[in-house]
Amino acid sequence: MNDKSLDSKENKQYETAIFAGGCFWCMVEPFDTQPGIISVVSGYTGGDVPNPTYEQVCTGTTGHTEAVKITFDPKIISYADLVKIYWQVTDPTDAMGQFQDRGSQYQPVIYYNSPEQKEIAIKSKEDLEKSGKFDEPIVVRIEPAKPFYPAEEYHQDFYKKDPLRYQLEEMGGREQYKKKYWNN
Repeated sequence: MNDKSLDSKENKQYETAIFAGGCFWCMVEPFDTQPGIISVVSGYTGGDVPNPTYEQVCTGTTGHTEAVKITFDPKIISYADLVKIYWQVTDPTDAMGQFQDRGSQYQPVIYYNSPEQKEIAIKSKEDLEKSGKFDEPIVVRIEPAKPFYPAEEYHQDFYKKDPLRYQLEEMGGREQYKKKYWNN
């Protein structure tokens, strides 16, 4: 788990963002490599089962999505910047999964932690809709944050632990999508 945290006095300056955008393995690296990111934790949120396991979430019956919880320094990177990255690494027109990952646990959702985050996310979504970049409607839900449960340790920092498998996941459609819509 990438945890570059400092002592508790300094941690008060940090904020968190929670994004669901398909397999959490593929959602860590795009944020983790940005300046101002303190940690990115893979986990589960949005459901009704406390402390779910990966096996439970995979059934699609717990109500959870695979998500990442990002701790960041807003003096270095803004929440708006994180939302912009989010749009570029998810397919905002696919309500029932992302790329090769299908099912309710892979739905794209922005979970906000404050009224300011809600406002930024809604405005960003409206701007994306008005841009005409996509022929299909933007279906990403924007919801209040619910309890976030860190995933099992073997899921943390997956792109570093198993780079080859991570590359195969990225090649499952996400990488092509980024090139088509964002020239990444």
